Amino acid sequence: MLFRRNKNKFCFLLFIFISLLAPNVLFAHPHVFIDNTLTIVFDQNGLKGIKAKWDFDEMYSSTLIQDFDMNKDCEFNNTEIEKIKQEAFSNLKNFNYFTCIVIDEKNFDVKDIKDFSAWVDSGRVIYNFLIPCRASVTSSYKEIKISTFDATYFVDILLAGENPVRFEDTSHIDFTYRIFEDTTNAYYFGQIFPETIVLRFRGKK
Repeated sequence: MLFRRNKNKFCFLLFIFISLLAPNVLFAHPHVFIDNTLTIVFDQNGLKGIKAKWDFDEMYSSTLIQDFDMNKDCEFNNTEIEKIKQEAFSNLKNFNYFTCIVIDEKNFDVKDIKDFSAWVDSGRVIYNFLIPCRASVTSSYKEIKISTFDATYFVDILLAGENPVRFEDTSHIDFTYRIFEDTTNAYYFGQIFPETIVLRFRGKK
């Protein structure tokens, strides 16, 4: 994903150059970087939800640690985690938690999350949470599209590493998936394309 992030930065630098020719254009740029790992969770009824694991960049992590690690032990206790949730996460509800989900061409509103946690690993803060998202299993394929991005491009969110999409409880499910750059859903002045996961699943025959 290093190439992908460098590509985004190249697009951003190119846009800066173009904007210098049009000084009335206002723009932002990423201040926070997130490596995102998604786990698709099934149960006997079908799709249950999507677990997100956000690894923040070291600079923003240091800010979170400074602001919320009240006893300075380089860990987050339950009280500190709740404070992080209330002051540095819950507001993302107004932005659908940066998550766009489409089920069989119908938008799914991300209204709430469950099981929020946060911890520190090698100087980086990690958020983990579940997005409840139900889609019943049937004998024919259902298609789910999942994208995670901040349309303002204040936060740059990319799928993490070589194994960014994982699955739980698929013993009764047939599924395929792919990842692509969705050029039809460009954001940030049309310069950036979200990484989109397309999942197709049905009950095993």
